[in-house]
Amino acid sequence: MPPHPSYVIRMTTNAILSDAEIIEQADPMKLIETSRWQAVLNRDSALDGAFVFGVSSTGIFCRPSCPAKRPRRENVRFFDHALAAEQAGYRACLRCRPKAIDGSPQDSLVRAICRYIEQHIEDRLTLSHLARQFRRSPFHLQRTFKAALGVSPKAYIDACRLRQVKQNLQAGHNVTTSLYAAGYGSSSRLYERTATQLGMTPEKYRRGALAAVVRYTIAPSPLGRMLIAATDKGICAIQFADSDQELQQGLMREFPFATRRRDDEAMAQWRVSLARLIQGQDANPSLPLDIRATAFQRRVWEALQRIPRGETRSYSAVAKKIGMPKATRAVARACATNPVAVAIPCHRVVREDGELGGYRWGIERKEQLLAMEKQAGA
Repeated sequence: MPPHPSYVIRMTTNAILSDAEIIEQADPMKLIETSRWQAVLNRDSALDGAFVFGVSSTGIFCRPSCPAKRPRRENVRFFDHALAAEQAGYRACLRCRPKAIDGSPQDSLVRAICRYIEQHIEDRLTLSHLARQFRRSPFHLQRTFKAALGVSPKAYIDACRLRQVKQNLQAGHNVTTSLYAAGYGSSSRLYERTATQLGMTPEKYRRGALAAVVRYTIAPSPLGRMLIAATDKGICAIQFADSDQELQQGLMREFPFATRRRDDEAMAQWRVSLARLIQGQDANPSLPLDIRATAFQRRVWEALQRIPRGETRSYSAVAKKIGMPKATRAVARACATNPVAVAIPCHRVVREDGELGGYRWGIERKEQLLAMEKQAGA
């Protein structure tokens, strides 16, 4: 698996949009992480609905008052809303049911539109139809929906149809039935489009994606244990953790249907390239990337790759750069869902006040990455 001479980014729309794309309303108290953690320790029910917390070791998110055993602090991530936690890949706790708490009126409207789309996915859904159903003008509904999710109703419909296709195929239905049930036609063009979104043909996906092979390697790095995973087209995941077991579990969650094979020898050169990149020694390594993204994620990730090494940008600055100045929170979520750490430098995005903000692989690693890049550029 030789390295490619330049970045090759294949971003399909296989990343399914869900309610989690809804931009949650900011809590007026602006709770900092320290106070949120204290609320979790105290099981403070008064803050249920103000935020939720996800536990990386279990993949579950809860409300502050959840009666379950308290997790270790380093395994906890905070989210302003249950929808954001879902977008980051966490599942709702069955004990405390954090999704039972409603959000703002705008959130409720967009969620209602999303639910209607999902329940009528086999119908011919148009913007005019949705506008009549929710008694809004097409312009107002489009603007409200896009301001909340960062994508149009049409893009959300496409994503829901793809999700329905995947569910039907996983249930064992044939390809034609699955496409029709999701509102697709039977033309070859739609078949090809669906194959691109799935990352393989629908028939191969139906068989459990057994023919899809993801090779990976685990090695030490300046940031701890590092996993690199790749398809035949390029790197599809770069992750960090404290143990090999945690990395392997994360890869399994990311690619549950693939055949995962460890291949240290074939990926040795990529390990070297990434180690140099982490230490700020190589600003443009030859790393082909095979990643899936929504249109919005792709715009954000491309903007991140243009941030010079040793420099940072605020979430709001990135939002302005992509032409969506009000999408600061959506930008933050796109950073949090970046599957290839370091290669797409989401660690270079910080808060408006200069504070580091969050980082999927731990705030200490973010701080260390920025320090090494600055030192290398000095």
